[in-house]
Amino acid sequence: MILITGGAGFIGSHICVDLLNEGYDVAVIDNLSNSRKESLTRVEEITGGTITFYENNLLDRSALEEIFSKHTIEAVIHMAGLKSVNDSVSLPLTYYKNNLTATFVLLEVMAEFNVKTIIFSSSATVYGKPASNPITEDFPVSAINPYGRTKLMIEEVLADLWNADSEWSISILRYFNPIGAHPSGKIGESPNGTPNNLMPYVAKVALGQYEKLTVYGDDYPTVDGTGVRDYIHVTDLALGHVKALSKAMQGSGHEIYNLGTGEGYSVLQLVRAFESASGRSVPYEVTGRREGDVASCYANPSKAEEKLGWKAEKTITDMCEDTWRWRSHNPYGYASGE
Repeated sequence: MILITGGAGFIGSHICVDLLNEGYDVAVIDNLSNSRKESLTRVEEITGGTITFYENNLLDRSALEEIFSKHTIEAVIHMAGLKSVNDSVSLPLTYYKNNLTATFVLLEVMAEFNVKTIIFSSSATVYGKPASNPITEDFPVSAINPYGRTKLMIEEVLADLWNADSEWSISILRYFNPIGAHPSGKIGESPNGTPNNLMPYVAKVALGQYEKLTVYGDDYPTVDGTGVRDYIHVTDLALGHVKALSKAMQGSGHEIYNLGTGEGYSVLQLVRAFESASGRSVPYEVTGRREGDVASCYANPSKAEEKLGWKAEKTITDMCEDTWRWRSHNPYGYASGE
């Protein structure tokens, strides 16, 4: 059985689809702080499979030990964590306690039950302000906000764990910017409250739920002055986890992989692509830059292709069309109304 922490969330639910389709038994632990159990019900509808679900917080060690006692866990995909950059700046202690302490508890319980294979959900934020693009895994790391620092600290903890005990098999996946939704339109990104990410906000503007999009800065040295990011379809990203899991279960090791497309798109290019996919207008207003934002950030994903046989296949058009299908069928996400 594979245990996914935070598995009811946007990326986790899509990973569940691929794991079930590959024949794995799947258990999910999620406290539903920024997700809904409905996502897993829909995963079961898509796949015809069954997910064992536990509504618990990773800080609850006894609950975690009970799960490991009840099941033969072969590996853990660790997705759980608070993820808002802005919130992390205003609530650093909350972020450090939740993201770091929960991971320590998880790793201790894994060691206790001799489960030593883990796929960790990291982030391109660990690269800070990269000196150049595309970004390879050996670039210097220096997070510039508490959220990014929690990811970087966990990466360092995992490296120390591997150095201390080479029986561990650790894969660290540095995501770039996941967007899109499952082609069925049944599961997708459904943040509680105001979205922190660009794509769900764009979709809400297209639906008329928000008046306009705020674009933070149009004076960057980019194609149109707006920030450029590497957007990756969530189904491509999910497949990357399955490939990394398969590799990690073959033997011990410690590896880091970028999961991105290798292409950058600006905010306004994404807006135009979404308008084309949806047939809706996305009004926007330009304001000043946000502190900590970088002009451009996109991956060199060649290591994942070489070592895992994985490559992102979906285009920016696919990402926008699938997002619109999800949001137009589920205008309030998994909620009945907001």
